Amino acid sequence: MQKVVIIGATSAIAEATARRYAARGAHLFLIARNSERLNDIAQDLRVRGAAQVGHAVLDVADLTAHARVVDDLWGQLGHVDVALIAHGTLPDQSACEASVEVALHEFTVNGTSTIALLTALAARFEPQGSGTIAVISSVAGDRGRQSNYLYGAAKAAVSTFASGLRQRLFKVGVNVLTVKPGFVDTPMTRNFKKGALWAKPDAIAKGIVRATDRGRSVVYLPWFWQPIMLIIKHVPEFVFKRIKL
Repeated sequence: MQKVVIIGATSAIAEATARRYAARGAHLFLIARNSERLNDIAQDLRVRGAAQVGHAVLDVADLTAHARVVDDLWGQLGHVDVALIAHGTLPDQSACEASVEVALHEFTVNGTSTIALLTALAARFEPQGSGTIAVISSVAGDRGRQSNYLYGAAKAAVSTFASGLRQRLFKVGVNVLTVKPGFVDTPMTRNFKKGALWAKPDAIAKGIVRATDRGRSVVYLPWFWQPIMLIIKHVPEFVFKRIKL
């Protein structure tokens, strides 16, 4: 029986991923800020076939609480097969430009808190010598764009940190998977006009589970974002700075 921990478990992608693991009969442990929503999701996952579902409340911006929550996890579960970090916000770029306080808060939620959680999880996975730490980054981290560069900068930090952590933990048998979704139709993006490049949360969840099973290092979801971002990354800077993206 797989033991799967999901941090940011009330997000649409996280919930869809949890449902896929529940269908396998996994033992799930959910972590998020909203206790009422956690209870509702846990009940749904039990109906869907999860062997057990536990949950705990964590405000990821409270960096001092991370180590305690992770320690409690291992105390309850003994070991963890998969840990998915899936929390995040979609900042208002204009608000971030107008306020240093807002900018730093959003960077903490989307970047610093994730790095802190990766560090705490690595301290447990490393002596365990097995398992996968999966973290949701974003294609936005591949190159800064004027429309969301605060968010992109946070995700770039996460991707780079995960790359180094992956290299460190590989030798002890622990995989670190970086997930880079493109546009996803979730409550967080409800006000955006949708088009052909948009994916549903369950499609992203399917890709996460598959990439975890296969021991992948980095996965773009859907797959077509990899060639798209390859092109965007190689646009010369003197051209790129004149483009509105």
